[in-house]
Amino acid sequence: MKLFDSELKVMDVLWRRGDTTAKEISNILADSVGWNMNTTYTVIKKCVAKGAIRRSEPGFLCHALISKEEVRRAEAGELVAKLFDGSPEALFASLLGGKTLSQEQIDRLRDWIDKQE
Repeated sequence: MKLFDSELKVMDVLWRRGDTTAKEISNILADSVGWNMNTTYTVIKKCVAKGAIRRSEPGFLCHALISKEEVRRAEAGELVAKLFDGSPEALFASLLGGKTLSQEQIDRLRDWIDKQE
């Protein structure tokens, strides 16, 4: 599922707060992004149509149907496929960009790689 930046803003509110009414989401995004209520409701409706959000009554309560981790994995996979010819190693090398990692960072990466095997 591809979510656009505006949809990710709505989803981020739900991921941080859990089930939230559309009005509360609208208030939060009005403060943080400057959106008006109509903009927020339109984006919520798009997320509902995509199956990312379920809404229910009372109060137009919104519930995230996909996790942040699911979206991260999908976006990362698309990024690797699109810009790095399907090579996670090329992505990793690009992320490092000549930077030096601390021993602690190297150890955490090794632990993560060991768990993948």
